[in-house]
Amino acid sequence: MTASDASPAPELVEQHADPAALRRSVAAGAVGVFVHWFDWAAYAYLAGTIASVFFPAGDSTAGLLAVFGVFAVSFGIRPIGALIFGPLGDKIGRKRTLSVVIFVMSGATLVIGLLPGYSTIGIAAPILLVLLRLLQGLAAGGEFGSAASFLAEYAPRRRRGFGVSWLEVGSLLGSLAGSFVFLLLSIGLTGAQLASWGWRVPFLIAAPLGVIGFVIRSKIEDTPEYRALEATDNVPRSPVRELFRRNKKQLLQAAGLMTMMHVPFYAVLTYLVTYETDYLGHSSGSAAALSTVISLVGLVLVPFFGRLSDRVGRRPVLIGAGGALFVLAIPAYLLMRTGLVGTWIGGLALGAILAAILGTYAVWSAEIFPTRTRQSGLSIAYNLTAALFAGTVPYLMTVLISATGSTLVPGPYLMVAAAVGLLAAFSMRETAGTPLLHKEDLEHPEA
Repeated sequence: MTASDASPAPELVEQHADPAALRRSVAAGAVGVFVHWFDWAAYAYLAGTIASVFFPAGDSTAGLLAVFGVFAVSFGIRPIGALIFGPLGDKIGRKRTLSVVIFVMSGATLVIGLLPGYSTIGIAAPILLVLLRLLQGLAAGGEFGSAASFLAEYAPRRRRGFGVSWLEVGSLLGSLAGSFVFLLLSIGLTGAQLASWGWRVPFLIAAPLGVIGFVIRSKIEDTPEYRALEATDNVPRSPVRELFRRNKKQLLQAAGLMTMMHVPFYAVLTYLVTYETDYLGHSSGSAAALSTVISLVGLVLVPFFGRLSDRVGRRPVLIGAGGALFVLAIPAYLLMRTGLVGTWIGGLALGAILAAILGTYAVWSAEIFPTRTRQSGLSIAYNLTAALFAGTVPYLMTVLISATGSTLVPGPYLMVAAAVGLLAAFSMRETAGTPLLHKEDLEHPEA
């Protein structure tokens, strides 16, 4: 698809929503991501307590590994969720799938918060935990594609990068909120209270947040682009088949950008805490503080880079960020080995580069797909790369450092991710300011 393929969108698409409607659309798109990452952070921080509640006592290490295994399973099933909810959104609309996924996700989270432990119902406790995490994983597989399509199609054309960037603001806020609730529980409760009932609090909090998100999403109109497909009888019957027949190039390009996002996201915002404590000798408090500051800086920089991409284009911002990641990855980890100050400088530098990627990759990925297959393409590309490259980062880093004896291993790994993203970015045309509805969306390609 080239720039000449773009045709002026119908009048429906050109209408600009009023500011209140735009705020509602941003809230509708970002709230599910917030709930998902709030739950993710809570589960990760409470892993030790959850192990003691849901698995037999006696071997704490085995219990902890089982909890993280359940965590990994929820990543592995996400591509299946993408194959369910991605095409569904292209066939029945963004609004409906947004409502379904947040309902399923928050419902499963609520039930986890109410589950009896192993001491009460025995083996049924871990089995039910696995089933509920699988249900959450299925729903999470539909969240990104639905929300990114929704925000891209609702945002004004000249501010689309800024609008879609709030998707990642929601993820950072959710992660921060989860860690903050855990901090409050750790300070305010004894270990016995945390194991008895305190661990349930974050999961029970997520349920009303999900209800609020469901209400917001159910009351907003579907996007102008999708309504244009409906009005012209161009809603696809088989979006996945159409995606692989007509948009394989865009699928690979989006997967490249998302690989460049996933690896530094988990290396900087998740694995860096373990890296600091296990290999650099820093305290857990210092490591957690750096992770928090990186996230707080990201809350400011992500929408800034999204808006910058509206002004100067997606290519300069994302190629600049990918180039910086490729060049600075190893120097950043060399700097971290010089001491605490060097660790903070290196970590913050990587965090700023990550913010530039987060502010741009989603909108550029959304813009390269036609409206007919946008949600399918985004969902499949995001969740396949997440399953392959996101949850595996801590494991691979640990194995490679152990095998090589070098604490610089994360640097080359980030360079590889940057190279993959740059190859995709250089193959893509500039899309900032272009319409999202194209001739192929209105040509009945299935006919």
